[in-house]
Amino acid sequence: MRRLLPLAGATLLIAAAGGASGQQAGVGSIITRAMFESMLSHRGDQGCQGAFYTYDAFIKAAGDFPRFGTTGNDETRRRELAAFFGQTSHETTGGWATAPDGPFAWGYCRVNEITPSDPPYYGRGPIQLTHKYNYQLAGDALGLDLVNNPDLVSSDPVVAFRTAIWFWMTAQSPKPSCHDVITNQWTPSGDDRSSGRLPGYGMATNIINGGEECGKGYSTDNAKDRVGYYKRYCDMFRVGYGDNIACRDQKPYGGG
Repeated sequence: MRRLLPLAGATLLIAAAGGASGQQAGVGSIITRAMFESMLSHRGDQGCQGAFYTYDAFIKAAGDFPRFGTTGNDETRRRELAAFFGQTSHETTGGWATAPDGPFAWGYCRVNEITPSDPPYYGRGPIQLTHKYNYQLAGDALGLDLVNNPDLVSSDPVVAFRTAIWFWMTAQSPKPSCHDVITNQWTPSGDDRSSGRLPGYGMATNIINGGEECGKGYSTDNAKDRVGYYKRYCDMFRVGYGDNIACRDQKPYGGG
């Protein structure tokens, strides 16, 4: 399970009053309750913990981030949501090669990291938030004491989704945010271009776990899994995959 790096400039964009209802009309118009259940239909199956993740919790958490899934035209909005769920489904996957409905139908099976890597700050929630410094940064941004109560991320589904969306929306200098990359708000620098780091889903993988999955000249099994989930959700949302969906030729940023 990959480990998140410290984040810089962690700023939570809290929606004004009525934000949650606005997200119901925005994000919720693309990911309806029926769509959510279809995307994550096996999350509550035997052996999975994912019944914890509810549609209402997702919509409520999304309401705290008014630009999430609402930036750009309809195609861009659909692609961002496919990308977000593609990455987080990989992080929480319970799928295997011969799984019923295929390996990419088993996102959001896990809430806690299978083998805790840094107790008590092991991976939790959709983005598998890991390490004390990340709990500190996320808690500061969200107004929660996650250092003294890290289990909030695995006991409150709204908090779980909020940490994941916060990570998605927050730049990690020198890395851009996943949101800006997927919504065409990011312009690569000369160094980025010379390193093969270009807008697209592959860049989101680079941001999240580039040190282990990118720049190897081939796609790792984990990187392939991320792409598989992304393609499934793009197909469900009826949107194209866009360019640069793999990161095999992208140099990772220093430190991964």
